Amino acid sequence: MQNAEPIWAHVESHQNDLVELSDRVWGMPETLYAEYESCAEHTQVLRAKGFKVTEEVAGIPTAVMGEAGEGGPVIAILGEYDALPGLSQEANIAEPRPIVPGGNGHGCGHNLLGSAALLAACALNDWLAENGLPGRVRYYGCPAEEGGAAKAFMVREGAFADVDAAITWHPASMTKVDEAESLANTRMDFEFTGRSSHAAAAPHLGRSALDAAELMNVGVQYLREHIPQESRIHYAYLDAGGTAPNVVQGKAKTRYAIRSTTLSGMFALNERVQKIARGAALMTDTEVSISVMSAVSNMLGNTPLEEAMQKAMDALGGVPFDDMDRQYATEIQATLSAEDVASNYRSVGLKPRSGEPLCDYVVPMENRGTKMMGSTDVADVSWAVPTVQARVATHAIGTPGHSWQITAQGKAPAAHKGMIYAAKVMGATARMLYADETLLARAKKDHRDRLGAEPYVCPIPKDVLPPLKPRPAAE
Repeated sequence: MQNAEPIWAHVESHQNDLVELSDRVWGMPETLYAEYESCAEHTQVLRAKGFKVTEEVAGIPTAVMGEAGEGGPVIAILGEYDALPGLSQEANIAEPRPIVPGGNGHGCGHNLLGSAALLAACALNDWLAENGLPGRVRYYGCPAEEGGAAKAFMVREGAFADVDAAITWHPASMTKVDEAESLANTRMDFEFTGRSSHAAAAPHLGRSALDAAELMNVGVQYLREHIPQESRIHYAYLDAGGTAPNVVQGKAKTRYAIRSTTLSGMFALNERVQKIARGAALMTDTEVSISVMSAVSNMLGNTPLEEAMQKAMDALGGVPFDDMDRQYATEIQATLSAEDVASNYRSVGLKPRSGEPLCDYVVPMENRGTKMMGSTDVADVSWAVPTVQARVATHAIGTPGHSWQITAQGKAPAAHKGMIYAAKVMGATARMLYADETLLARAKKDHRDRLGAEPYVCPIPKDVLPPLKPRPAAE
């Protein structure tokens, strides 16, 4: 791993600029497909660092790609910068205190995610040029991971068609190579249309869309008993039809998130939920319109890439936190429950430990914990090209995802240390791919073998377009 040390030095030469980028993006939290300022910040840094920039990748205004180098293999480093609604929070404190009540916040650390990925790309560009080696490094700035499935749309449009391998990471409580397990997920809208009427004087003339939505919920509730235990079904009302109880509601709209461990399992579950919706419409003499809003696949692993990333982590050791980092993390842990902390350890196959606010070590790759899977659009890239993902400690052990506590820790020195560490891991992993043709060949063979077991089918129908948002008007 001595050849990786120049990568780490190059990371350090760019780290101040990219930490500043992370903090700027933290301060402009934008949600899915509205990340115009965040994308512009990343685009500006790409140009300043000498990358050839392609804007509006796959027709998405807030997606950007920067490329550097010539010839050789194409290694993609994937970044994100979207925030979440309702998680506005002041930084570096240990109590809930929104900056803007109900406003957006980086409650999943994507300000760090994109900046570290771009930092790794900058280091790789320098290393390739310094050694006069063939190879291209690409930074993909990907919006709308939180529910918008931008990478799935990008894969569908061929944005990764000539990529040889992809590398990414995610902020976490523990440092380890990702287990490459996630749930395929469809977000599907069900819009019921009935007939409004006076609920007291003429109830017989009404056809309640709200009743249809409620009956669908009951049907799905019974379905939950008869699906694989790893599958998940959630819902939210987008439109309950109104607030007047003396009106038979003529419109109602719900959105369901339907998840399964496999693409084929998700497609089958989608059909069952759709049948329930049609049954609810039949029972209420209403009509139902069904549309897919977004969808992602389940993650496909890659053993050669995971082993290479583990070598990079083992060479680096853990994230170098200091006593001030531990003090703040201890204050954050005081806002959590004992179960929050214990669950975090169990998720990586470790017994809970007391007096350990931060993970300053690397969890062994063979550790397998309790499966607690979410969904990510990185998964669709993993079906298109060999892909590997790191989890790197940037916040206190036990911190729940999508919480005010993560937003609060997003500009802390510990978070900066974690993002720099992540850039070094990704850079070192990519360096091995450039330097070792056999590693890349083995990664590609592993990928082909997995696709042979279940070929990729894009989970988003061809006629579904990304739910883009207009650029905000200038003030």
